[in-house]
Amino acid sequence: QVQLVESGGGSVQAGASLTLSCAASGSDFSRLVMGWFRQAPGKEREEREFVAIINQYGGFKDYHESVKGRFAISRDNVKNMVYLQMDALRPEDTAVYFCAATTTVAMMNVNRARIWGQGTQVTVSS
Repeated sequence: QVQLVESGGGSVQAGASLTLSCAASGSDFSRLVMGWFRQAPGKEREEREFVAIINQYGGFKDYHESVKGRFAISRDNVKNMVYLQMDALRPEDTAVYFCAATTTVAMMNVNRARIWGQGTQVTVSS
């Protein structure tokens, strides 16, 4: 079973940048579709918002409309890592960010993804 561990969160001012990392254990990482979600303060788990997705070899990427042009997802299949580069951060980006893994792009949603990390907090102040 793959396990995911996020890191890289923190407290920053609006306009700053952060890079989140997600380390995956196990030998099947290159077979997994990876995604980032976020859960804003006061929201329930079922309300986690999709942020970004990358397929197994990085040929397909997609983003929530609110982060397009500011966030970039990437992966390193040698290191078993996935990253989320976040630029021009806004207060509305404040949330706990979660890494998720699925076997298909179609399954990358909060209700169907079965492998999650523990989350990393990102706080953006104005």
